[in-house]
Amino acid sequence: MTIEEIQNEIIEEFSLYDDWMDKYEYIIEFGKELPGLDEKYKTEDNLVKGCQSKVWLHAEMQDDKLHFEADSDAFIARGIIGLLIRILSDQDPETIAKADLFAIDQIGLKEHLSPNRANGLSNMIKKLKMYAVAHAAKA
Repeated sequence: MTIEEIQNEIIEEFSLYDDWMDKYEYIIEFGKELPGLDEKYKTEDNLVKGCQSKVWLHAEMQDDKLHFEADSDAFIARGIIGLLIRILSDQDPETIAKADLFAIDQIGLKEHLSPNRANGLSNMIKKLKMYAVAHAAKA
């Protein structure tokens, strides 16, 4: 699936919920589905700076696609990074770097996060795209 198709699917899934508490529960489910991250990748270099909680993000190329793995010590942050990974992982690095993450705005995520969490979300996106730019430059 393309990044756009995945985002449209996520928008449709979130539209099933009227209440933001239900949407938060759904976000937490994304985190529960993350397989976690090997301890060897929980390094300072893989830490997303500016997050209220600890979020680690690891990226590596697999069959010309950039694959992401992540973990967090907080349920909401783990869910948010899980959502972002669902959108961006296993895509071409150049496509990831240029991707418009319209689903974040359309589901209303930013305005329903505390300022610290919204800042963390922005920093997660920056780090994902930074990895993509770095891998695209190598290609």
